Amino acid sequence: MQPLRSAVTALVMAITLIFSGVALADGHQQERSLYDRLGGAYSIATVVDDFIERLLVNDVLNANPAIKASRDRVPKAGLKFRVTLLVSQVTGGPDTYTGRNMKDSHVHLSITKNEWDAMVVDFKKTLAKFEVPEKEQQELLDIVESTRADIVMPGQ
Repeated sequence: MQPLRSAVTALVMAITLIFSGVALADGHQQERSLYDRLGGAYSIATVVDDFIERLLVNDVLNANPAIKASRDRVPKAGLKFRVTLLVSQVTGGPDTYTGRNMKDSHVHLSITKNEWDAMVVDFKKTLAKFEVPEKEQQELLDIVESTRADIVMPGQ
């Protein structure tokens, strides 16, 4: 039993070393993708799950009748799946998001600046809960911020 355990441990260590950062031929290190630094699909799905659960009970967001109606219509498991695919894609992962773009999927919700800010607060709480490192948090927040103009109503 011990030799098998040792072999498995050695294999895991070898795989970790191979994927922990690719050394280029000239000796420089190439930074891993944000997707990889976040821990890949399972870690991203776990964070998305927590984040969506926070949004579903956010009183500021639920005060918007359009958001509430959308939540009642869209199965939360499907929403979590789509958001996980989207996060994977925009962080350099292998998945491809095939849903509607941010503008088309949010225009009917009439999201205000106040609602956007409430969402960002929840996102930061989720990132803190899972102890996402500061650098990766900032990269994720920059990605989210890049969608603001497509999501928040003009003039808000």
